[in-house]
Amino acid sequence: MNRYSYTDSEKEINIVLASQDEQLKSISMPDSRRTEERITSSEALLGSLGYDLPGSITNPKSGSIVKQTLQGSMPIPSWEEVLEDALQNGAGRLELQDLFTEEELQENSEAIRLLNEEYNQIHRLDEIDMTIAAVAGLLSAAVDILLVGIPQKGSEGMKAAPLSDYVRRHIENALTPEQVKRLEKAAKVPYDAPVNKGFTRTQVEGLCPGMHRLYSLGHDPLLGFVVGVSDILTGCMTTIDKDGRIVVQTIERYASNVEASVVKALIKQITHLFSDLTTPAGLPVPCMALFSLMQFGSIGDEDAVIADVVQGMYWEGYDFAHFCSMSIPVAVSEIFVRFAYTLRRLSEGASLKDAAALSVNREKNPKLATMLFIAHTSAAAINAGKVYFKKNPLAINYPQWVAFARYSYQQFKWIVLEKPDMRDKYVRGIINDEFSTVYDEIDGILGGFDREIAAV
Repeated sequence: MNRYSYTDSEKEINIVLASQDEQLKSISMPDSRRTEERITSSEALLGSLGYDLPGSITNPKSGSIVKQTLQGSMPIPSWEEVLEDALQNGAGRLELQDLFTEEELQENSEAIRLLNEEYNQIHRLDEIDMTIAAVAGLLSAAVDILLVGIPQKGSEGMKAAPLSDYVRRHIENALTPEQVKRLEKAAKVPYDAPVNKGFTRTQVEGLCPGMHRLYSLGHDPLLGFVVGVSDILTGCMTTIDKDGRIVVQTIERYASNVEASVVKALIKQITHLFSDLTTPAGLPVPCMALFSLMQFGSIGDEDAVIADVVQGMYWEGYDFAHFCSMSIPVAVSEIFVRFAYTLRRLSEGASLKDAAALSVNREKNPKLATMLFIAHTSAAAINAGKVYFKKNPLAINYPQWVAFARYSYQQFKWIVLEKPDMRDKYVRGIINDEFSTVYDEIDGILGGFDREIAAV
């Protein structure tokens, strides 16, 4: 089995090259030095006898000899004719590697290896790149530990670290109590039952005023734009209760809160989320409700399942306001890496447009995605250590782990699927450029022949 693979057009080129190589090898060339000597002596003899030599004339003004162009035409066969001739000569059984010696094949393999290494070098991080990524991860972890902290309920409300407290106060004070009441009145929704008694037909385990926003998917800052809008249109309440059961039911007391228009339902959904966001109970972290489906695990001394732990985290203040605070360290590492990457590119002579690290496209910014992966991996690893030593799930930086999962997937996809194809494309591009140079030279030679023939 041949170790090389070729396209159909490449196979045709290989056949013609192999055939013409065989023909060239079969041609026996005489000693050119002796031939030139005989031609020179013959021309001298004929000239001394007064004969005009064929193929030349004497310039009457200067007396110099000028070569004449032979009369006639030089037909150039078509590619199909050349290929057919090669096949008739039995070149179809030959392969391109048959034209080379084993040493030449090894040289070719070494050249390809060097091109592959050249591509790898473009994407390989140097010491400065690694330092930037590591510092970004450490900086993110420091902000998380020192400025975000862990939420705790106290007599004065929810407290954490300075940055987290600032963000929470800013969110809670974004609207006045009067504005909140107006929004609540204008955005009554059918999925807002706070308890079972007097509201639900089907029991929703764990439903209470402090937890109903976690169990009701309409209150999810992300899922709510799908499930919540659907509930407003259909008059339903979709919940995942404490035991992980999905319950969809109509709340008769809220039957008048239905909207027939998708646009009106969407406006009501946004308004309702804003009215709940500024209250002490707040909103849950995006997609936090889905963890109630995870009725497995054995965590802590009480052997709690994952759902119980997450529900307890929300009860203790792990809400959307804290989610916003936790997002800041992630943004810090992201901005730090991208800014430092841009400065490096500018120092290397790139224009601001080319240097701007706005895209993680590896053709435009070869190292950026890997640097971000290392930064978020470092920050996530430190956060894992923080959780381990604190023995407190409230120390988990949810946005950081989401960023880590995102860049891990991209890095895995790059290494396993994209990099081999892009490297092959890079190597083939260089080889094709070299082929183009050869083809241009051939076209130039053939064009010269055509002009000489046309001049006859």
